[in-house]
Amino acid sequence: MRVIAELPHPDCKITIFSMNQKYIVKFEQGTLEQIYKLAELDLTGGGVDEVFQIIDEAFIATVVSRFALMRSDFKDAYQRQQY
Repeated sequence: MRVIAELPHPDCKITIFSMNQKYIVKFEQGTLEQIYKLAELDLTGGGVDEVFQIIDEAFIATVVSRFALMRSDFKDAYQRQQY
């Protein structure tokens, strides 16, 4: 797996990898991460530039909101185990 690009964003770290004819887009925020995989064959030939187009601000906003839900879910699960 090799790093293709790192996209700066104030709310999360975004890294794009290439491996086995797939692009792997990884979002990280603290201890949480979300990973999305795109087969190169599913793209229309734009390569990594097409991946950049998919990762628009609307998509990033949903990823960031999902991080908040993930954090809340984990906090709730952790608290159930503590009491």
